[in-house]
Amino acid sequence: MGKAHHRLRHGCRTYRTHQPMAELQIAIEGAAADIAAEALVALDGVEGRYEVSDAVQKDGGLTAVATVVGIVGGVMAIAKQLHEWYAAWRERQQDRPKIDKVLIVTKKGRLLLEGATVEDIAKALEPLAK
Repeated sequence: MGKAHHRLRHGCRTYRTHQPMAELQIAIEGAAADIAAEALVALDGVEGRYEVSDAVQKDGGLTAVATVVGIVGGVMAIAKQLHEWYAAWRERQQDRPKIDKVLIVTKKGRLLLEGATVEDIAKALEPLAK
């Protein structure tokens, strides 16, 4: 994986370096984990993907893990979007499938979004700033 690869595309050479990038994972648990993860990686300025675990939890819930590999824009702006995304999903709980827990996991630690401030989230996102 340490080798650089190249390919020709429409007469243009593109290099993919396969160098490790800073990334963080956001674990989402609950019946709506898959839908919430899809909405998360669709946020403006967030570059990433998500996967849903094949294992179903005892309560019938799911676990989805979103891997965020980059952010475009200011760290505070993205942190605010994540905070608002989480708040919106928590408020929707009455009439829709719910999410139970959201956890940001970085190389430096973990941050539970329940009770986290925009500033807390921004600190977790700093390694992704471009």
